[in-house]
Parts: sequence; structure tokens; C-alpha cells
Amino acid sequence: MKSRWALFLSAGLGAGLMYLLDPQRGRRRRALLRDQMVHSLRKTTDAIDTTSRDLINRSRGINAQLRSWISPDPVSNEVLEARVRAQLGRLVSHPHSITVSATDGRVTLSGPILADEVEHLLDRVAAIRGVKAVENALEIHEQADNVPGLQGQPARRGGERSEFMQSNWSPAARFIAGITGGTLALYGMGWRGLRRTLLGGAGLTLLARAVTNMELRHLTGIGARRRAIDIHKTINIAAPVERVFELWSNFENFPHFMTNVRHVRRIDDQHSHWTVAGPAGMPVEWNSVITAYEPQRKIAWKTTPDSPVQHTGSVQFTPNPDGSTKVDVRLTYNPVAGGIGHAVAALFGADPESEMHDDLMRMKTFIETGVPPHDAAQPAGQEARREYH
Repeated sequence: MKSRWALFLSAGLGAGLMYLLDPQRGRRRRALLRDQMVHSLRKTTDAIDTTSRDLINRSRGINAQLRSWISPDPVSNEVLEARVRAQLGRLVSHPHSITVSATDGRVTLSGPILADEVEHLLDRVAAIRGVKAVENALEIHEQADNVPGLQGQPARRGGERSEFMQSNWSPAARFIAGITGGTLALYGMGWRGLRRTLLGGAGLTLLARAVTNMELRHLTGIGARRRAIDIHKTINIAAPVERVFELWSNFENFPHFMTNVRHVRRIDDQHSHWTVAGPAGMPVEWNSVITAYEPQRKIAWKTTPDSPVQHTGSVQFTPNPDGSTKVDVRLTYNPVAGGIGHAVAALFGADPESEMHDDLMRMKTFIETGVPPHDAAQPAGQEARREYH
């Protein structure tokens, strides 16, 4: 087992050295890696500062709440009514039909309500701080039919969701989850067999969820379809919108200013076949279909369901007062291993976000100067220079 791990480690180290010491692109790759590490260090510092402030504020809130429970201050009727109303939206389907009044800590609830909501409402209101008693003056109905106050779209209810059930975790929740995940992973290393796999896997998953603050389906790419990663880029090009749109609308031109797009073949007016350079330079192919086409305004597309890498994108073209064009690009995609795969690729500058930035700069230079980039997948000849400049 140790020799196998040593072999994998040696192979990975060798591949990494070859990637970084490549005679042609090694210098750029090392610079990208250095920039990514510096950026990650800054983000880590900011995250530590944000988390510490969040923990301090939460501890102060908990302390204030404990003191209020030990020696409660008098609560005015208006404040108590506001506290109860703030909870109604989570407790009943039609909160605006409930009337709340409070007198010296005694809360009276009136108005129409469905029968299956009564018990939960009374229990939760009785637990609100400052409530001494709850008087039930509700109009109970088994069905909402013919009851004016129970018509319309019901509000989403079911109680407050735990922070760990939400899409975005707070800094404190991420801190707690990260510590827990790291502890589980380390603890799992002390075991063997299935227990080690389960504990280690659960710990690493929880740690990755805390570090990235991404939902598990986006983190792993499972069930995210085309929306694991969202990318947005904007660039201004010193050329009229007609010329910029002409270049973008002819997908066959992309290999002339993109490094990883090797070939684009138009199938018909809506469909095209793409060949791009994937991991380790291996070709990846897919078919895409145009979903929106507005001359000199917008182009949108998506991959067909059988494509190995699912993505969708759009480009909007806006003329500027000085005659230049603003190009707004939005791309969502689901990489291999989801957000984890995207993070690993981003560390080496090989992710679509970094590549899109570089490709847009090549396109900008291509259109503004007419000089085709020398490092494109298919460097354009003089005919392309004459056509787009």
C-alpha cells in the first residue's frame, strides 16, 4: 500500500513539475499559480477577519439574550405585538388574516385560520420572549373554501430553516462546519476499512462545503446540470457593434483567437459541433444549439443533453456613446467533479473563467489591431486580418 501511494505521489509530482517547467508556457503557468496563491491568501485573511467579527457579534447576542432571560426587562405592548407578527409568516399559510393584540404580556390571537395550523401557532407564540399567556380567539376552519381571509396564494411556512440547511452559510456556520469536518477527517485516519472511508469522506465533504460555501450539488457537480459554476465577464472593445457581432456570430472564427477551441463546425443554422482541448490536452467534443439570436444585440446557446460537459451561455452587445462596444458574457457550466474540479483547475489558471478572460483579451486585440494572436489554437492568416480590421 505504501509503495502504491509513493508511486501515485511521484507520478503527480512529476506531472506537476512538467506542467510548471514547460519551456513554452511554464513561465506563464508559474505566474498564474503565484497570483492564485496570493489571491487565496488574501481571501483567507479576509475570511478570518469576517468570521472573527461574526463570532464576536453572535456571542454578544447570546450574552444579551441570556441576561434578558435572567433579569427580563419590561416589554411594551407594541414591541410584543411586533415580535409575534414577525413570526406569523413562518407559522401559518395566511399571516395577514391573523390579528395580534397584547396587554401586559397577554397576547390575543384572532382571525380565520386552518385547523391544522392552530396548535403549532399557539405553541410557538407562547415561546416568544415576553409572552406570559396566549388567548385563543381564532376562527378555525377545516377548509379554505368560501373564507375570504384564507384565499390567495399561501405563504411558505414550516418554521425557520437551520443555517446548515440554507444555500449560503454564515461565517460562524462555516467555521463550525470546517472544524467539525477537519476533526472527522483526522479521526477517520486512525481507523481502517469502511469506518475510515465513511468518517474520512464525511469529514472532507463537510470541510469542502465550509471552505467553498457551495451547495453539495454544485460542489460535486451531481444534480447541478449546467449550473454548477457561474461566470460573468464584461469587456469594452474599440470597434463598432456591427464588426464585433460579426466575429462572434461566426463560431468558426473562435479558434483564431481562443487557445483551447480547436475546431468549430457549423451543422445548420442552429447547431454546431465543437472540439476543444480538455484535461491534459485531450480533445473534448460536444454539440451546441443556439437558443437566442438578435442581430447586433444578443447570442445565447446551450449544449445538447448528450454533451460530456454541460453548459449554457449568452453574449450581449451594447454600443457605447464613443462608438466602441461593450461585450457582456455569461457562462454557466458543470465541470468534472463540480466546484472541486473548478477550484483545482483555477489554481493552475486552467479553468474556463481564466481562459475566458485571456480569450476575450485576444479577441479585443484581434478586432482593434487586426493582428491575429500567435498563440491561438488556429492562428489566422492575412485574410482574417483584412476581413476584421
